[in-house]
Amino acid sequence: MQKSTDPFLNEYKLDIKFPKAVAVIGFPSVGLVSSIAANFITRTMQLERIATIISKDFPPYTIIHEGVPSPPVRIYAGERKCVDGIRCDQLVVVMSEFMPNPDLIKPVADIVLEWCKKKEIGMIVTLEGINLSEGTGENQTFGVGSTPGARAMLEKYGVKEMQEGMVSGISGVLLYEGERLDIDVICLLGLARLDMPDARGAARLLEVVGKMLPELRLDPEPLYKEAEQIEQQMKAAMDSVKQPKKIGDESVIYG
Repeated sequence: MQKSTDPFLNEYKLDIKFPKAVAVIGFPSVGLVSSIAANFITRTMQLERIATIISKDFPPYTIIHEGVPSPPVRIYAGERKCVDGIRCDQLVVVMSEFMPNPDLIKPVADIVLEWCKKKEIGMIVTLEGINLSEGTGENQTFGVGSTPGARAMLEKYGVKEMQEGMVSGISGVLLYEGERLDIDVICLLGLARLDMPDARGAARLLEVVGKMLPELRLDPEPLYKEAEQIEQQMKAAMDSVKQPKKIGDESVIYG
């Protein structure tokens, strides 16, 4: 993609592909559960930054990780830890601590989809939070699939399928474009507190991700233990940047 466009993709490694990899997408949602979960995966799996998405209209700040500054939207990748004798592919994480302005959501989602297709990624799993008061129970996780194959994955892992409702923001665009383009996209919606960063809600969401990708050996227990500290840190980061709301404010389940 040419840098004359805005937003644009900046790749640090141009010649690598990720055949059949899983891409986890984490942009802010209710309780920041998606951003917290994506951060946790990136740290625990020791993923490497391979690309960023840049726009003149993004908030003017940089994320510092291990002393290296990056734009707000980053893409990480790394090898998945495989069980002997069982094939597994690479893992990619696209993440940010802010939600782009409404007029940037579709262009950013299009960049993510185009990049995933170019890199031969097999499945996109996007993470979302929904208001705890709207669910049927604190531990309930819902799912939406863009294709019959994606919906079969939800059934396989016992994720209750959302039948009626609305998913907004990056996840919403990834879902309808995935349906249109026949790309496997799964959106996992975890219940979270609306009024503050919810690391415990992120940990519950990671339990489902861990079932879908068991060879990751993803243990959310440290996230439960660190919940209070993480919530305070995320709240401080969120307060330092004025957060534009998503179209529709949040994802909703009807009925």
